[in-house]
Amino acid sequence: MDVPYSPPADFAPLRTEDGSLTLRSTILGEQYHSLHGAVRESTHVFIRAGLEHAGKEELDVLEVGLGTGLNLLLTWVRCVEGKCRVRYTALEPFPLRAEQLDALSHCSELAWPGLRDPFMARMTAGHGTWHEPMGGLAFRLLPASVATMEDENAYDVVYFDAFAPTIQPEMWTEGVFLRMRRALRPGGTLVTYCAKGGVRRAMAAAGLAVERLPGPPGKREMLRAVRMA
Repeated sequence: MDVPYSPPADFAPLRTEDGSLTLRSTILGEQYHSLHGAVRESTHVFIRAGLEHAGKEELDVLEVGLGTGLNLLLTWVRCVEGKCRVRYTALEPFPLRAEQLDALSHCSELAWPGLRDPFMARMTAGHGTWHEPMGGLAFRLLPASVATMEDENAYDVVYFDAFAPTIQPEMWTEGVFLRMRRALRPGGTLVTYCAKGGVRRAMAAAGLAVERLPGPPGKREMLRAVRMA
C-alpha cells in the first residue's frame, strides 16, 4: 500500500535556471517547480495552455496543489493588467508557512512588490472563506484534500499541480480525475505538467478528452484535458 504524502521538514529555497526560486526537499528528492525555470514552467503550463487558452474574460479557476502560490500570483498579475477577471479556488492540505513564502520573494521577483501583503494574507488564511476581490481576482484557500471535493459544473479551468505520481500516486488516479471532470463545466479544461502514459489513460478513463502538448523547457510534453459534455 502506498504511504500517503506528508511534507518533509527540509524544504529550502533553490534558484532555478530562469532565475526564479522554488523550494526543494533533499529527503523527497523533489521540488515545487521545474529546475529549468519555475516561472517559465508555470507560465507555459498553467497560464498559456490553461488560463489564456480558455479565451474568456471572466473565469472560475481551481488549483489542485497551491504550493508556493506562483500560479496564483501569475494569474493575479494578468487580472491586474486587465486581461481577465478570476474567481480562484485553491486546494492545499499542506499550506506553506509564512517564512517559507517570504523566502521565495515571488512578488518582488516578478516586479510586483505591491502585491506582497495581500498575497501573503491570502496564502496564509486557510479558513475557506472568500477574500474580497482585488485587482480583478477573488480568492479562497481550502486546506482540504481533493478526495473531499464534491463541486459540480463549477470551474472553467483546473490547474492540476500536485507533486509527481512517484511522490503522490493517490493524486493521479481515475477516481480523482472523475472528480475533476464533474468539477469542470462542459468545455472546461484541465492542464498539468505531467505527461505520463498512466496519467493520460486515467484522464481518458474518467471521460476527459486528452491531448499532448509541447512541454516547457526540460519536458518534452504536457497534458491538457477537456470535458466535452
